[in-house]
Amino acid sequence: MIYSMTGYASATREITVAEATGNMSVSVELRTVNSRFLDLNFRMPEEVRVCEPALREMLMAKLSRGKVDIRINVQRSEETPSAGALNADVLAQLAQLEQAVLDKFPGVERMRTGEILRWPGVLMGSDASVDVLRDAVLGCGKRALADLIEVRGREGAQLATMLLGNVAEMEAILQRIAPLVPELIAKHQQKIVERLQEALGLAAPDSVATIVSREEIAERIRQEVTMYGIRIDIAEELSRLAVHLTETRHVIEKGGKVGKRLDFMMQELNREANTLGSKAAAKELADASMTLKLLIEQMREQVQNLE
Repeated sequence: MIYSMTGYASATREITVAEATGNMSVSVELRTVNSRFLDLNFRMPEEVRVCEPALREMLMAKLSRGKVDIRINVQRSEETPSAGALNADVLAQLAQLEQAVLDKFPGVERMRTGEILRWPGVLMGSDASVDVLRDAVLGCGKRALADLIEVRGREGAQLATMLLGNVAEMEAILQRIAPLVPELIAKHQQKIVERLQEALGLAAPDSVATIVSREEIAERIRQEVTMYGIRIDIAEELSRLAVHLTETRHVIEKGGKVGKRLDFMMQELNREANTLGSKAAAKELADASMTLKLLIEQMREQVQNLE
């Protein structure tokens, strides 16, 4: 199974506040888009900042690529009377820390009221304890992550179907044009022979005197046509395209973290398709090259979304 780097999931948990008629709710939202590496961006209240290391470790264990926005919200019901209560123990500890700093650095500014109120745990009062709040955040994060992986897996399965469809279409193109190549090249070479014959006077009447013998002209034409045939021979390109397509199919069907591998395969396929187009000696081959490049570009855009 392959996974997309695009997805969204959220989870919410209600917390009953002791000695209060209201409740608290904790929600965790995960939103991901494609990125070359794993990029984690957290937005959360300071009171749950302590959860960040555990959440980071949790995400890094399950995700390998993608830009992940993690938003954590903590809401208290209006009926909760202790929502704004101060935690005396935390305030005492904070005062001791501030005084210790002032003893060492008398000239520094004292903490402002807003800074004190934003300090983790100051406004907890009789709300849910730090441990309960932390467990709720991590529980929501775990459930949201599981849902996110499922979403990314479903989208990855759809992308795999599309990619395999393009691979099958390109394989059909190669199977269609491969038998035509010798005939198309032969026809093009015959046109070159006729043009060279006309240019070199080989088609002139026998009564017309020529500086170079007809045998020498014929040999020169044969050499030129042979060299040209070598330059426009696309058998090697077709063979490499077939090998790359087989490997691409194998990577997709094997699954796992295939994004970077498939991105490399798209580069190789595009290189061979470009060479095929530059050596195309007939309209049928040029059209096949253009179709191949369009299909490869479609795949390349989708591969950028794979983990």
